[in-house]
Formats: sequence, C-alpha cells, structure tokens
Amino acid sequence: MIASHLLAYYFTELHHDQVQKVDKYLYHLRLSDENLMDVSMRFRREMDRGLCRDTNPTASVKMLPTFVRSTPDGTEKGDFLALDLGGTNFRVLLVKVSENGKQRVEMENQIYAIPENLMRGSGTELFDHIADCLANFMDKLGIKDRKLPLGFTFSFPCQQNKLDESILVSWTKGFKSSGVEGKDVVNLLRQAIKRRGDFDIDIVAVINDTVGTMMTCGYDDHHCEIGLIVGTGTNACYMEEMRHLELVEGDEGRMCVNMEWGAFGDDGALDDIRTDFDREIDAGSLNPGKQLFEKMISGMYMGELVRLILVKMAKDGLVFQGHTTTDLLATGHFKTSYVSAIENNKDNEGLANAEQVLRGLGLEPTTEDCIITRRVCQIVSTRAAHLCASTLAAVLRQIRDNKAAERLRTTIGVDGSVYKNHPQFARRLHKMVRQLVPDCDVRFLRSEDGSGKGAAMVTAVAYRLATQHAERQRVLDSLRLSREQLLEVKSRMMKEMCRGLSKETHSSATVRMLPTYVRATPDGTERGEYLTLDLGGTNFRVLLVRIRNGKRRSVEMHNKIYAIPQDIMQGTGEELFDHIVHCISDFLEYMGMKGATLPLGFTFSFPCKQNQLDQGILLKWTKGFKASGCEGEDVATLLKDAIHRREEFDLDVIAVVNDTVGTMMTCGYEDPRCEVGLIVGTGTNACYMEEMRNVELVEGDDGLMCVNMEWGAFGDSGELDDFLTDFDRAVDERSTNPGKQMYEKMISGMYLGEIVRNVLLDFTAKGLLFRGKLSERLKTRGIFETKFLSQIESDRLALRQVRAILQHLGLTTSTCDDSILVKEVCSVVSRRAAQLCGAGLAAVVDKIRLNRNLPHLKITVGVDGTLYKLHPHFSTIMRETLRELAPECDVTLLLSEDGSGKGAALITAVACRMKDAQKKC
Repeated sequence: MIASHLLAYYFTELHHDQVQKVDKYLYHLRLSDENLMDVSMRFRREMDRGLCRDTNPTASVKMLPTFVRSTPDGTEKGDFLALDLGGTNFRVLLVKVSENGKQRVEMENQIYAIPENLMRGSGTELFDHIADCLANFMDKLGIKDRKLPLGFTFSFPCQQNKLDESILVSWTKGFKSSGVEGKDVVNLLRQAIKRRGDFDIDIVAVINDTVGTMMTCGYDDHHCEIGLIVGTGTNACYMEEMRHLELVEGDEGRMCVNMEWGAFGDDGALDDIRTDFDREIDAGSLNPGKQLFEKMISGMYMGELVRLILVKMAKDGLVFQGHTTTDLLATGHFKTSYVSAIENNKDNEGLANAEQVLRGLGLEPTTEDCIITRRVCQIVSTRAAHLCASTLAAVLRQIRDNKAAERLRTTIGVDGSVYKNHPQFARRLHKMVRQLVPDCDVRFLRSEDGSGKGAAMVTAVAYRLATQHAERQRVLDSLRLSREQLLEVKSRMMKEMCRGLSKETHSSATVRMLPTYVRATPDGTERGEYLTLDLGGTNFRVLLVRIRNGKRRSVEMHNKIYAIPQDIMQGTGEELFDHIVHCISDFLEYMGMKGATLPLGFTFSFPCKQNQLDQGILLKWTKGFKASGCEGEDVATLLKDAIHRREEFDLDVIAVVNDTVGTMMTCGYEDPRCEVGLIVGTGTNACYMEEMRNVELVEGDDGLMCVNMEWGAFGDSGELDDFLTDFDRAVDERSTNPGKQMYEKMISGMYLGEIVRNVLLDFTAKGLLFRGKLSERLKTRGIFETKFLSQIESDRLALRQVRAILQHLGLTTSTCDDSILVKEVCSVVSRRAAQLCGAGLAAVVDKIRLNRNLPHLKITVGVDGTLYKLHPHFSTIMRETLRELAPECDVTLLLSEDGSGKGAALITAVACRMKDAQKKC
C-alpha cells in the first residue's frame, strides 16, 4: 500500500503534471461551454423535428406522446395497484394516496420472479403468470373483491396511441415470449385476468420509468414537469404544449413527451464531438450505430469508456509502464461503479480505491498511475454530466419559450444509478445547467421508487382527471342546449310576440312589441341634410348627416362629442335640455350652419313609450340620470321648448328612436332586404317590420310598422324557468333588477362574465379548479368581465395568455389544466348565449315568413353590439343556430356601422320621404 506521507508528496508534486498530461491526451473529450451550447442548439432542432409530423419519421429524437396529460396537483386520493415489469423480476404494489389536507403515500409491494422458460415461452403463459402473481398479492392483502385502478410500468420499447394502450415494438433484456411483439400488452394482461375470472381490475395507464420518475416527484413538488434518468441507460421526458405535438390530435393543454433522447446523434449530428473511443465502444456494442448519445453518457458505457482509454494510454506508454493485462483488455471488466469509487474525494479515498481496482485487474499501479486513472474517470464522467446538461438546457428553453416567461421556475425529477451513486455527477450536472440557462431557476429532486410509485401516480392523476371531468361535464351539461330545447325557446318566443302584439294580452306580455311609428325602410331615394342627437350616457353626440342619392349615393357624417356634467345630469330637466341645445348651437356654429333649419332625429336610449314617431314619453331615468321634471314627459317636446327658449335657430324634430331601430335602418340603406335590427352588446334587443294588421295597438291595417320588441324581458313571467341554471339564478338574485330581463341576462355582455364567474366559484368549491383555492378577487361580483370571454376564446390566444388573465384575477398559481377548463366554461356559456339569441331571431324571421305566407323567405338582419362584433365565435354559432331552427329562411347578417347616429338620420329621411313626396320637409 502507498504510505500516507508519500501520497501527500505525490499529490503536491506530481498531481499537476499528471493531470496536465491526461488533459492534453484527452483534449477531444473535454468540451468547452461553446461546444456545449452548440450541442444544446442541435438538440433543440432535433426536438422540433421529432414534434413535427412531417419530420418525425426521420428524427433521431422521437418525442413520443405518452398520453399523460397532467402532473399531480396534490388532490389525488385513493388506493391504486401498480405493476413494474422490466426484467427477470417484477413487482406488484398497492399504493395508498391520501389527501386530508396532508399529502401522504403508503406502499406495500412484493417481488415475483419470472422463470426463464416463461421469458422465452409463449406470451399467453407469461401474462397468465403475471395475472397469477397479481391474484396472489391481492389475496394476501384481502383486496381481491375490489376493482382497483392499476398502472403498468412496462420498460420495453413500445408505441402508445392512448394512455391505456402500449404496443410492444421488440423484446429486450433477454425476453423472447412469442406472440407479444406487435400486440397491445394491456390487452394481453386484461385477457389473462379474464381467463382467471376470479378478480377484476381497471387498467388505467401504461408508462415507462422516465414518466414514472416525473410523476413521483411531481406529487411532492407541483413545479416538476421534467423527468430524467441517468443510470444504466438515459432518457428524459417533459410536459409539452399540445399545440406543438403534431402527432396527436388537439392543440389545447399539455402532454408528457417521452423523448427517447439516447438516440440523439444516430443521424450523425454528434460526429464532430465523438472520439475514437466512442466509435470503438459503439462498434463493439450489441446495437452499432444506435443510441450514440446514450453511449457517451450512461452507466452501461462509462466504465467501458475509461477502460478503452487506459488500454490506449498503456499501449502509448503513458501508464502502467506500457503494460496491459488480460483483465484490462477484457470488455466490461472496468465497471461504472469503479468510476464512482475512484472519484471519491473523501480523505483521498479515491486514490486508494483506484489502486485497489487496478490491482484487481492484475496491474501493479504507481501513485502516478492512480492519479492518471482518477483523472481519466473525471474527464469521462464530467463529459457525460455536461452533455446531459446541454440537452436538459434545450428542454428548459423549450418550456420557458412555451410559457413566454422571462424566468422559468421548474423542477426536474431524477433517478438512475449514475446520478444517485456517482459522487460528483449531480453537482457537475446542476452547475452546468445553471451556466447554460441562467434565466431558469431549476430544482433537481431525486425520485424515490419512481417506477412503482410513479405508475400509481399516473393512474391516480388519470383517475382524478376522469372523475373531475365527469363532474365538470355534469355541471356544464346544464348550460348546454339541445336542438329540441332551442326549438322550444323559438316556439315560446313566437307565442310571446303574438301576445305583445294583441291589444287584449299586450299588458301582460313579457315581449312588449312596442310600435315605433317607423313605417318603412330606406329605398335609396332618400337625400338631404339631417341633424341627429345621440343621447344614452354621460357623453352625447351631435351629428350632421348628408345623404346623397342617385349614382353617387352616399352618407357623409360629421360629429362632435359633448360631456354632460354630473350636476346637470342630476339637476332639473330644463337645465339638462338647455345644455343639450347649447351644445347643438356650438355644433352648428362649428359647422358654419348657424341659423339653418334642419330635420332632426333623436336617438334617446332610455325607456320610453311612443304614440307617434316624433314623440317619446320617458318612463324612467337610468344610467345615473336624475334630471327632475322629465319622467312622464315627451322628450321631443322638452327639446323643442329648450330650442324656443334659446331663440337662435329652429329644428324640426321628426323622429325619436332607439338604437335597435337605428341599426335596422342603417343596414337597410345598404341592403333593401334588411327588415330586422338586432343588438347584442351590453344588453340585447331586436326590432322588425311587422304587418300593420297585426299591430293591434295602432289604428290601421295597411302597410308595415317597425316593432321594438324589447325582447330582453322574455322569460320574466317564467317562460325560461326550465332552462335557468343555479348560475343564472345567482346572477339574477344579485342584480339591480331581480326577476327582470331574464332573456337578456342569459345572452348579453353585461351578464355573461358574471355567469362564468359563478361557474368558476362552484368548480373551485368542489375542488375541480384552482386546486380548490379561491382568490379574493374572484369573489368580487363583476370582476370577470365579458371582454375576458372574448379574449380567452380567441383562437389566436395561447393558454399562457389565458393564465395571464387568470393571474390578473389573483389566481397566481393556476395551472395549464385550469386554463383549459376556464376556456371550456367560457365557451359553453357564450355558446348558449349565441344559441338562445339565434333561437329568438329564428322566431322573428319565421314570423315574417308566415305573415307573408311564403314557402321561403330571403331577408337581411342588421346587427350591432360589442358582444356580436368582438367575440370570436358568437356570430358563427348564432348563424348556425338560425339556419338550423329556421331552415325555410335564407338570412344574411349585416354588421351595422354607427346605427345610433346614421340610423336616426335615415329614419328621419324616410319619414320626410313618406310625409311629403315632394321633399317639403
């Protein structure tokens, strides 16, 4: 043995020289940071090729879908069986997962042997043996009468098309059972259990050990989204965005990808950094030209690589005085465990271990030889750790880019003998990862029993997802409407329309069907200059609208916006209308038209009763207005009185209109077939041209009149009670007008966000969302704005942007799965709104068709409103519903531009045309 004082001498005097000698000799095995970054970039390109459907067949990194769609969230619970088959022994486990506010996993397991005759016999015999062992295990634990979910770790090359299916590509590890390759091993196991007939289980998932590692660590750390194995072999998996995984249908959510990264370089991508030693190892392997990256990293090859280097150095006279031995020349005689022992730095144990190993190989090593051997081990294992770090860095950058995060916080679950047993490998790996991706905060978490516990965790997650999915769909189904239900809504709407038109039932009808005294839509002959006012909030507009007819038919508009101060909104009516007239005066002066007498159309968006076109009796103020002396009065008269008080100009108030009629008239100017107006924005309403003979509240039977339906109140007498959900009732009860505007509350922008919020609250309370943790902000009524629905449902919006919206709502720990569910809730709520709106519109157009006794109606509907305009799918769904419920009607939906301003002018113009064919007005 080498004396300790001599060791100290050699360490100080010889160590530096020997290290330099080895470093120079093995220069090509030492990779710079630039080399590693380049390898990382190459690997990232291979990942992209593996994810792409077109290039996957030729990609060396296969990026295989595992159909594992979620990591544990801590709410998993239950008893699960696990099978772990990967060698001559296999394990059966019972894994008990309990929540109860404190996560806990208890495991019982038993190991069973697989006799060699079964490994090489028929597949039927093999799987019958596995089923027998499973029955024996369940018998011992007294659980044979329970149908438990089971996860199956099957560590052989397989192709998966779903979570509970795994088709064996080829046997390895000495197995040769016939009739199994090309078959689904899950199905083979199910058949074996069925042949026994004395117990049953629910095989939920089949996985490999890398996925098991990620899922095991994911239970303890919810940030874990990468699994890494560095042992006899090496592989990694991670959670990839579905939108990038072209091999699987669907683009929402995430799925774990089994990278099979050991094959990186099989296409020559690493040829420039592979050494002659790497090539020699590959040539002598069982699979030349395959798994080249694995052969540079894993425990199966690390010791052999050191042996080959020592043999070459001995032949070059650099070590062992140029001598070799039979044992040193024998393949596999320098084990990877020796590398770990030699690199032990504790009290120079490594050099002592090196001497012992070398003597065991028949050599007579000097201290110099031991130092050289240790340096060779250091260079080989460091390269392995650094290459592993370079590929991990690519995975981390992919996840960071997926999340569009400036900094990524994540956890990597790790297993494998090299990572766990080598004294320096983990430290070198961690250090280089942080060096290559400084913008990622990475935690490495060692897996305990990844393959067994992991299979149970995959099963537990799959079970949780299935149970939660069933409960979520049960709730969401209450918000989904069948064709039969929509036809019923249409039928009831038509019935209420008829009640609203009838003098006898009008007072009790929820759909009021108010006459507007608009008797015709534009015919294209309208022309002239018109002044319009648009009053519906704290600001109002004054507009000058010039209408030209003939070949150069056009509408030209000029407008100015004026504020209404708070004290005037809540002062006297005289002060309010004097202020309005003052603003009109300012606008006329601004336009150089002071003193002109113009026809005026007044868009007055407050509840009114009309007895003629130029009259609107205010029923009550809304939107913060409180001006005294106006309710019960004709707003047209109040405006005329204020104009006369000013004595500067005169205006002829021709029409008082609401925005729905304005929308119809605006679109009617573009398309003469437009006879319906629809608003779907903050609120909702519709109007249409009804036959005068049906408008019983107005004298006369000839011609048409536009009817303002005020359809938002449909359902106020219980017509929609059987369609209302608990969420609708909650929204209604907390509104400013409980029991009123029920149809509007199921459709319009003022309420959709609040319906969604109530669904999210319910899901969270049931533990189906946000891990059951509610943010204070989400408890706030009105915090979930309808604009969020439009943003979340946008096809261009990635799930990370959905998460940004949720974070704005205080849901900072929301997951990708949460984002998917929130998007589904938004989609269901907005789809129902669009379908209900389509059903109402189907009633309107079908009534027009029946009025005219037509087998087929061709008609245009003018539409306005922020929900219709901004929501990405509302208009499409509404159109589909309309087509399905009113197939005899060919309906064109025409978007209105400035219905309230331009529309009021056109109503005025049509009224003038009808009043005096000579344009006396």
